[in-house]
Amino acid sequence: MIFIPVMKEFFDIVVIGGGHAGCEAAAVAARMGAKTALVTMDSEQIGAMSCNPAIGGLGKGHLVREIDAWDGLMPHAADYAAIHYRMLNRSKGSAVQGPRIQADRNRYKKAIQTALKEQAHLTIIEGMAESFQMDKGKVKAVLLADGRPLKTESVVLTTGTFLDAWLFCGEKKWRGGRIGEQPSIGLAEQLKALDLPLGRLKTGTPARLDGRTIDWARLQRQPSDEDAWTMASYGAGRVAPQIACSLTRSNQKTHDIIRAGLDRSPLFSGAIEGRGPRYCPSIEDKIMKFGDRDGHQIFLEPEGLDTPLIYPNGISTSLPEDVQQAFINSIEGLENTKIVQFGYAVEYEFIDPRSLTHQLELKALKSVFCAGQINGTTGYEEAAAQGLVAGISAACAVAGKAPPVFDRRNSYIGVMIDDLVLQGVTEPYRMLTARAEYRLGLRADNAVTRLSGQAKAFGALGAEMTDFVTKRLAEREKCQKLLEKAASSRDMQAVGANVTEGASHSLFEWLRFPAVTRQHLEALIPELTEFSDAVVSEIIDDGRYAPYLERQDAELARLAGHDNMPLPAELDYATIAGLSNEMVEKFSAARPPDMASASRVRGVTPAALAAILIHAKKVTL
Repeated sequence: MIFIPVMKEFFDIVVIGGGHAGCEAAAVAARMGAKTALVTMDSEQIGAMSCNPAIGGLGKGHLVREIDAWDGLMPHAADYAAIHYRMLNRSKGSAVQGPRIQADRNRYKKAIQTALKEQAHLTIIEGMAESFQMDKGKVKAVLLADGRPLKTESVVLTTGTFLDAWLFCGEKKWRGGRIGEQPSIGLAEQLKALDLPLGRLKTGTPARLDGRTIDWARLQRQPSDEDAWTMASYGAGRVAPQIACSLTRSNQKTHDIIRAGLDRSPLFSGAIEGRGPRYCPSIEDKIMKFGDRDGHQIFLEPEGLDTPLIYPNGISTSLPEDVQQAFINSIEGLENTKIVQFGYAVEYEFIDPRSLTHQLELKALKSVFCAGQINGTTGYEEAAAQGLVAGISAACAVAGKAPPVFDRRNSYIGVMIDDLVLQGVTEPYRMLTARAEYRLGLRADNAVTRLSGQAKAFGALGAEMTDFVTKRLAEREKCQKLLEKAASSRDMQAVGANVTEGASHSLFEWLRFPAVTRQHLEALIPELTEFSDAVVSEIIDDGRYAPYLERQDAELARLAGHDNMPLPAELDYATIAGLSNEMVEKFSAARPPDMASASRVRGVTPAALAAILIHAKKVTL
């Protein structure tokens, strides 16, 4: 990585933006051998966590593991920075469990910057990307605000929340893509001039608190998980000290203070036109939509090991500063808390993702790829996953070869891209397990098995990951072979398994029976103890889920033949298992008369259609 002031050379790919999408795009393109430039306004802010200091979660954790399968930066940076690990949905099956970590902001940023600095074929350039230089409808260079041209024929746009962006706090409104940083105006103007379909969205962030002024003794403590799972499939493991988070709640006094200040909120005054994220609403939205609740959870998340800053997850706001101070001081444990930085909202331009191909290439402007919040998504993980795809697609285009296929059957990444480019967005898109109709086979723990072989074939893996994947897949194949051994019910009973099935099965097939455990298998095949825990656990889960996968595939196959199936006019979509609140809202408003009409509701997912079909068949029997 070299910083150079004057650009006279040609780059295969220029990536604009040093956020999570841009970092993954630049890194994977360079790993694949493309001569890549990463343009950023401030190299010290590369990889910065703009909002919450966390990586992963429900659906999001699956994306991180899939990024890991392609040797992406995010999982390794997450493990280096992790100061708190928590597996969400632990009480449910592994298919819907969500790995999540709390990160030390500075350690995370440092890890990303170090990885990029050490990446061959990658140059980082400080500057503001102002416009494209075009010739006969094709990009020939990226022009910086200071006049420097970066010659290229392939661009990845990852502008985040900076495109024609405004910041809001109460009655105050000012230009910015993130607090203390300028927006991207010139690029936004050119995109408008190119007649690309643009819209505006909104996001926000809560105040940052001084942890030294919080009464921690009064709050519920939430320790880090003790078992040693990590985000990355290989590496140094958990390297940072682990600390606890804490939990508090808003109350009626909090809600009264917020209600009294709503007339000064830009969300309700009309100052902000863009729609905010459904699954990460502001505290103002929560009070308006769920006014009957006596309180809302607030997770107090440390921002790092060497800082007193606390991120209060659950109270994103753009209320005036005096209202923020008042409602925060009304919360248990925060009565004397000082605010270090007030919360604010950001409204920004985005491109309608329906104008993109499945490779995230603009249909109207070939060799220009888009990733992250510019495509209407929200979240670090969604951005990073799109950056990965855009970088891969750009590198393949440069090399003149067909890109890999990310589809709904093989990855959450494929689900997200399919949703975006076919359905578009009316609000910031967040990944959820409910969006994936094939989710039973798309577990977070089997991402390497699903995707790393393809990544290796495309030359997207570094040397360490290549070695790991080669050994891991060989180990898995050997372990799977062992479990082909047949065993009778008498054999199983002899090692303590409480089974009555009379037939003989392979040991893998015996895993369909809940009474058969890993210990029973090890008693029959002592060699099983020689394999890594990750491989054995993954194969056991494969066996556990096998009958459910067969049922899932059968249901989805039947879905195609039910276009004319009527849907009751009085159908209560809120009672349908597996249907997200977003889908409930869409179908309740549309009231489709049949399955064919349901499939045309904007934003509908195949997973939602499958859930409706299953429910409708039950109620009409």
